[in-house]
Amino acid sequence: MTTRTIDATEARDSGRALRLRAATRSAHERLDDAVMALDPFASRAQYAQLLAIHYRFHRAIAPLYRASALTALIPDLTDRRRLEAIEADLADLGLPRPVSDEPQPFAAATPDVATALGWLYVAEGSTLGAAVLLKAARAIGVDAQFGARHLAGHDDGRAQHWRAFTAALDRATLDATAEDRVTSGAIARWKR
Repeated sequence: MTTRTIDATEARDSGRALRLRAATRSAHERLDDAVMALDPFASRAQYAQLLAIHYRFHRAIAPLYRASALTALIPDLTDRRRLEAIEADLADLGLPRPVSDEPQPFAAATPDVATALGWLYVAEGSTLGAAVLLKAARAIGVDAQFGARHLAGHDDGRAQHWRAFTAALDRATLDATAEDRVTSGAIARWKR
């Protein structure tokens, strides 16, 4: 499969989701490389490290899925939440919830919507790559019903679910400063 490079002009003239894809490409690749360096499917112990990363990320963004300003923009946002599935995966494997001393950035009642959209872009985009991870997870005896629920696709299919999200993301009306915060938010989440 070849990946088409989106140049700066095309990214600027395209929808927000495509602009984010172009802006976050290198951060995304670095994160993918770091995750795969863990060799998470060599053993359940190594998979536990991946689960801990996913737990911390989804715990940090969990309040976004209930924020009224965001659910107004993305009506099915609450159904997209994966924290509970990760918690069930941890329980399946007899693992405790990882401790995190990272501050919870969106604990406030009114989060920064633009930055939050960037974070959600990362979370929702990760569901596409999760298809590959789910296949690899079978090697260590976990699947969409045990230990890897959070990697399962949506009942409507991963692509349909992603398109619905990106359509909502692209429809959101934001000024130029907010556009910058969407991109900054996405890049910040890819770096974590």
